[in-house]
Amino acid sequence: MAKIKMTTPIVEMDGDEMTRIIWQLIKDELILPHVDLVSEYYDLGLEHRDSTNDQVTVDSANATKKYGVAVKCATITPNGQRMEEYTLKEMWKSPNGTIRAILDGTVFRAPIIVKGIDPLVPGWKKPITIGRHAYGDMYRNVEFKALQGSKAELVLTDKGGKVTKQTVHEFTDTAGIIQGIHNTDKSIGDFARACFNFALDTKQDLWFSTKDTISKTYDHHFKDLYEEIYQNEYKTKFESAGIEYFYTLIDDAVARVMRSDGGYIWACKNYDGDVMSDMVATAFGSLGMMTSVLVSPSGAFEYEAAHGTVTRHYYKHLKGEETSTNSVATIFAWSGGLKKRGELDKLPELVAFAEKLEQATISTIEDGIMTGDLYIISSLETKKKVTTQGFISEVAKRLS
Repeated sequence: MAKIKMTTPIVEMDGDEMTRIIWQLIKDELILPHVDLVSEYYDLGLEHRDSTNDQVTVDSANATKKYGVAVKCATITPNGQRMEEYTLKEMWKSPNGTIRAILDGTVFRAPIIVKGIDPLVPGWKKPITIGRHAYGDMYRNVEFKALQGSKAELVLTDKGGKVTKQTVHEFTDTAGIIQGIHNTDKSIGDFARACFNFALDTKQDLWFSTKDTISKTYDHHFKDLYEEIYQNEYKTKFESAGIEYFYTLIDDAVARVMRSDGGYIWACKNYDGDVMSDMVATAFGSLGMMTSVLVSPSGAFEYEAAHGTVTRHYYKHLKGEETSTNSVATIFAWSGGLKKRGELDKLPELVAFAEKLEQATISTIEDGIMTGDLYIISSLETKKKVTTQGFISEVAKRLS
């Protein structure tokens, strides 16, 4: 059959280690045989980020703003050990953090539900979607080590030159550390509207949580802006749709989540969303079974796998040993991006292909063919553990 034609490029952000291997396998076996892929390619592998002084990351984010849809492979955020391993010029920032700051979007993550993979929380019957604010807080921080005898102050200079100071801490008896974080009303407002709109689109209740009892200015401001936007712009829409918005403290939200049966959106600040999305993904079965999309207020979408680069399996791969790495989240990143490209470009055949790719992936697992991480937790009576390559080949059979 003739390949499906694309009209507008999709931004393709390649990555690192085992997920880079999987990325190429998915393209070669699942996409290129069926789609005449049009992509604008950016190599976000750590070596190339280093050689371009991380300019390639900025370029890929700007391309996403231009073309509207991107798919991203998992990437390494370097630490001290990675600097030495890759002989880096400097400890480059998280590429996800850089991209999210440029797009100023909200990340929505939801588990992929399949028969035989039972949630670790018995009461969870429906997906729990995490809406993660993707700008600011500790991901755009400044921080110092403070020597003993230092005095740390928070200083704010307004546009008229008036200076307001507040002592953070005096390190009289010991050295320590300090950190400065920020956010903006525009970004918080965009975050709130993205979550309200997503709730309306999916007809799900929306929860929002911070720690405003402790952070009486910073976190409380998030709460206040959410409430103001809800009352002024969304209250009537939510009532008409028969869905609910409510605010609660982050610790109360955690307790509610564990007692719930799922089926709602949980909006979280940047760090909370980072942690809670991994918790929800793992409790539903695996980090490899989680969709992730960054939705920008400008109308751009970036799809990615929510997990890391699977370093341990990559080292095995380099030794020529077999691996059994879960590729589902990366497959769904591609299907999500292609589906959105098809929707925006009015290409129903591309949308249909993306949906069939997801169906083929799920049916492979439900037929009892899966990678090692799922094999050990699957409740299916008949099941078979396959290699990284073997799983993708099985998906390809069902897709064809």
